Amino acid sequence: MNCAAMIDVVTDFTEDAFLGGQLRLRQKRSGHRAGHDAILLAAATEARAGDRVVDLGAGIGAAGLALGRRVAGIGLSLVEIDPELAELARANAAANGITAETIVLDVTADAQAFAANGLAPDSVDAVLMNPPFNDPARHRGSPDQMRQTAHVATGETLNSWVHAARRILRSNGALTLIWRADGIAEVMAALSRGFGSLSILPVHGEARRPAIRVLVRAVKGGRAPTRLLPGLMLNDESRVPENQVTEILEGRAPLPLAEP
Repeated sequence: MNCAAMIDVVTDFTEDAFLGGQLRLRQKRSGHRAGHDAILLAAATEARAGDRVVDLGAGIGAAGLALGRRVAGIGLSLVEIDPELAELARANAAANGITAETIVLDVTADAQAFAANGLAPDSVDAVLMNPPFNDPARHRGSPDQMRQTAHVATGETLNSWVHAARRILRSNGALTLIWRADGIAEVMAALSRGFGSLSILPVHGEARRPAIRVLVRAVKGGRAPTRLLPGLMLNDESRVPENQVTEILEGRAPLPLAEP
């Protein structure tokens, strides 16, 4: 589900328009490519000017930069393990005039490595993340190693990413993540340690079809009951994009999870 692209035939890169053209991102033509998931994640993340926000596994920076375009004045850090993608994220931030720090770091690294990169425990207001979530038992891996790493989860992927988020978040800080809908039990289990006040938004590709994604907001130390929100339908029964979704993807409206 990629947004419109302008292909540079001389190189292996494309420049893609997001948020109705408000954000233009350069990314590799092959391998993992940012698309609707990143924009939905950004639209589901609550942030205010002055907040410190970390995008874990940022890739080319799509989700974090989309949030930075919507909410001015945040202190944004883009964390990415792949140096080439991190450099693209850095360049994309600069090209769009969005202030962001880019950090080359494995999300599963220990607390000392995070602290050495300025991400000490209890220091962040909000984390957003789109971890690799395809089940390796049902998903044939790509021969492209970068695409494989970006898409396919191991048994501990979600737990280790949630642990990293929990460690750097302040008390009452919020984690927002996107995951495949049939893995909601894994999400609930991972968030049961240290998180509460969950809000869950199912995302349906088409009306009358099962959800394909879930967007989840969880609060570190939260104690409010879990909320299951009405599902978001990307397309109607005729497979035409819903007006609400168009507004979200063009950056004209946030999702309910991002509303205080």
